Amino acid sequence: MPVKCVFCDLISKSIPAHIVYEDDISIGLLDTRPICPEHVLIVPKTHFKMLPDVDPSIISLFFLNVQVMSKAVPLAMEAAGSFVAINNKISHSVPHLHVHVVPRNRKDGLRGFFWPRTVYDNEAHASETRGSQGLD
Repeated sequence: MPVKCVFCDLISKSIPAHIVYEDDISIGLLDTRPICPEHVLIVPKTHFKMLPDVDPSIISLFFLNVQVMSKAVPLAMEAAGSFVAINNKISHSVPHLHVHVVPRNRKDGLRGFFWPRTVYDNEAHASETRGSQGLD
């Protein structure tokens, strides 16, 4: 039995949404629990749980739409810039890929990536971490 997905319901328009953008690939809508006004979610119309699941044939088109919204949101809100983010699994409140586009201004009360930052112990620790990512 398929799992019920609120984003699939929004895409099919079986439940109401404040849609700000739509094309064949994705839909942009206002977040129902926004960080600030005009916090937009860009959602692929095809159900993918996470970024690694996205079909390679549409990923570039999807991110072109994210790019469009990363320009449009700050322009519409007269903001200095935007924060663009994706959660994969952890902090993923809806198991359907979505990209957050949040307008930002200096001293808007949001801190960096919204969580504390850290540093590597030393250069060896950074090198060891890099090696463990399989990037060598």
